[in-house]
Amino acid sequence: MKSDIEIAHEIVLKPIQQVAEETGIPVEVIEPYGRFKAKVPIGLIDEEKIAQSNLILVTAITPTKAGIGKTTVSIGLALGLQKLGKNAVLALREPSLGPC
Repeated sequence: MKSDIEIAHEIVLKPIQQVAEETGIPVEVIEPYGRFKAKVPIGLIDEEKIAQSNLILVTAITPTKAGIGKTTVSIGLALGLQKLGKNAVLALREPSLGPC
């Protein structure tokens, strides 16, 4: 079984402009911070769509012996929803930022 770091090194990150296009955000409104992250204007939020949307929070899980925990479940959930044709965006907290 590959280690987490081996798996992470195999991933090819998409440029933030490509991610914006894939999620329907106009590239000209994002404020890039490097090649892989950006700020998005709050004005893009459509309150009517939010009222009709669902939010799934993965807050706790007992990890398996294979190391599957919140991050793995969250990524699998987002990818699964996308495969079903749903719009899904995943935000993972960065542990280095401390408690939210």
